[in-house]
Amino acid sequence: MDKSPKITLATESKARIDMFARAGIDVATKPARIDEAIIKASLLAEGATPNDVADTLAEMKAQRVAGAQSGFVIGADQVLVCENQLFDKAPNMAAAKEKLKILQGKPHTLLSAAVIYEDAKPVWRTIGRAQLFMRPMEEVEIDQYLEAEGDSILSSVGCYFLEGRGATLFTRVQGDYFTVIGFPLLDVLGYLRTRGAI
Repeated sequence: MDKSPKITLATESKARIDMFARAGIDVATKPARIDEAIIKASLLAEGATPNDVADTLAEMKAQRVAGAQSGFVIGADQVLVCENQLFDKAPNMAAAKEKLKILQGKPHTLLSAAVIYEDAKPVWRTIGRAQLFMRPMEEVEIDQYLEAEGDSILSSVGCYFLEGRGATLFTRVQGDYFTVIGFPLLDVLGYLRTRGAI
């Protein structure tokens, strides 16, 4: 009898995989190979909103993996918006420093999208939203933070992990914790529960 998980995450994100593991839910993982930069650039050139960008990337990831298997496939994506500007992950530490210099002293919004495919068809989607207020910082503080964190923060669109040292950068967070760290977990689990998948 096939005992493989009924749920597949179309991701290689350690944070998203860990969320399910800590919740005691077995999932398979299969990264979706899509060119996010080209897709995002095309969407923005067409006037897509940040919501559209996050949702489309999440769907394309789910679709890419779902075409080859049955069961539930979950695609996800997160984008950061500050003063109407959409930010990508920093490619290097110099870019991370510049990003934090822009974000410090201002609120920004994280949009975490999830799209679920069942038996190769889209059946459900959501976008979680959280607003974070980064405290004002001197350049030396940013340098010290980046030195302490190292290049692991390049995997985060905001160049921080709220579950770790990144918490020291903020004065206030409004929104769901899981949405902040990259995935609207509670909403996704709620849907999977209605389908008898968990």
